[in-house]
Amino acid sequence: MQSQLSETRTQTSATASGVEVSVILPCLDEEATVGAVVDEAFAGLERAGVTGEVIVVDNGSTDDSALIAADHGARVVHEERRGYGSAYLAGLSAARGDLLVLSDADGTYPLRDLASLLAPLREGRDLVVGSRLRGDIEPAAMPWSHRWLGNPLLTGTLNALFRAGVSDAHCGLRAVRRSALATLDLQTTGMEFASEMVVKAAKRGLSIAEVPISYRARVGSSKLSPYRDAWRHVRFMLVHSPTFLFLVPGGLLFLVGMAGALALSAGPVELFGRTWELHAMIFAAIATLVGAQVIQLGLFARTYAVLFLSERDPTLDRLWRRFRLEHGLAAGALLLAAGVALLGYVVARWIANGFENLNEEHLSVLGGTFVGLGAQTIFASFFLSILGLRRSRA
Repeated sequence: MQSQLSETRTQTSATASGVEVSVILPCLDEEATVGAVVDEAFAGLERAGVTGEVIVVDNGSTDDSALIAADHGARVVHEERRGYGSAYLAGLSAARGDLLVLSDADGTYPLRDLASLLAPLREGRDLVVGSRLRGDIEPAAMPWSHRWLGNPLLTGTLNALFRAGVSDAHCGLRAVRRSALATLDLQTTGMEFASEMVVKAAKRGLSIAEVPISYRARVGSSKLSPYRDAWRHVRFMLVHSPTFLFLVPGGLLFLVGMAGALALSAGPVELFGRTWELHAMIFAAIATLVGAQVIQLGLFARTYAVLFLSERDPTLDRLWRRFRLEHGLAAGALLLAAGVALLGYVVARWIANGFENLNEEHLSVLGGTFVGLGAQTIFASFFLSILGLRRSRA
C-alpha cells in the first residue's frame, strides 16, 4: 500500500504542469520520523491546495532514512558534504517549486498547516520565518537554556545589528520565494545558515514576515552542538556587521586615545586622584593608532560589501559622492605635516641644546602619532580608491 502511495505521489509531481511548492527536509539518521514527516508534508500541500513535491536531502545517513523517505513518495537528494547549510543548499538547488518551504525531518515542526506559512508569500513577502516563541512549545521540546537564554540572546543580537524584527531567528521552519534566492546568495554550510538567510534578507531589503507555529518534542537525539553552533551564529553576525565589529570599537579606541594623547602632550596631568605621565600617553598613542586602523578596516569591509556583495549602505553612498581620493590624501598630508612639524621642533631643540638629553618625550610621542595617522590615511585612501574603481566603471 505504501509503495503504491509513493508511486502515485511521484507520478503526480512528475506530470504536473508546474510545481508550485517544494518542501525541503534535510535528513541525517532520521529513520524513526522521516516517513511520517514526508506524509505530513504531502498532507499539508494537499490541504493548501497546491501542486508540490517533498525533497529529502540525505546528508550521509547510516540508517534507512533515504529508503523510507523514497518509499513515502519523497524525492531523495544525496549530499555528501555534512552540515545543515550544505543539506539545504543541495535541496534548494534541486527544488522545482516557485515557493520553497524549509523544515526538518525530525518531526518537531508541524507541516499539515502549510497554508499559513505560504500565505505571506502569496501576499508579496519574500521570506517567512516561523516563531516558536510566539506559538506553542510542547513540554520538553526546547531546553530552558535555549528558550530563555540562547535563542533570545542570539535573536536579540541579530535584531540589534540588522533590524530584522523577528522573534525567533533560528526557527527551522521557514518559506522563501525562489525569486529571492539570487538576492540572498546563500553560502554557509553549517548551522549559521539560519542566521545567514535572515541577515541577508534584512540587509538587502527583502520583505520578512513571521507566523506563530507549534513546536513538538523531537524523536531521538539532537544533532545540535549548543556552544559551537552558537559561536558560529555569533561569528557570522559579527563578520556581516562591519559597523559593530570594526567601526564602533575602533571609534571608541580612537576617541579615547586621541583625547588622552592631546591632554598629555604638554606634560603630566592630574586626574582621578593620580598623576598620568609619559607611560599613559604612550598607551593613548597606541590606542589612537590601533583605533584608526580598525576604523579603516571597517570602511574597507563596508565598501567591499557594497561593491562586491550586492549590499546597500546609504551612508557610504553619500560619502562616496562627497569625498574623493584627493580629500583623503589632503587629510593624510595635513596629519603627516603636523607630525613632521612637531618632530622637527623636537629635533631643532635637541640640536640647539648640543644634542644633550631633552624633556620633550610627550611632544615626540604626539608627533609620532600624527605621522602614523597621516601615513595610514594616505594609504587607506589609495586602497579605498582601488576598491572604488569598480564603482566608477559602473
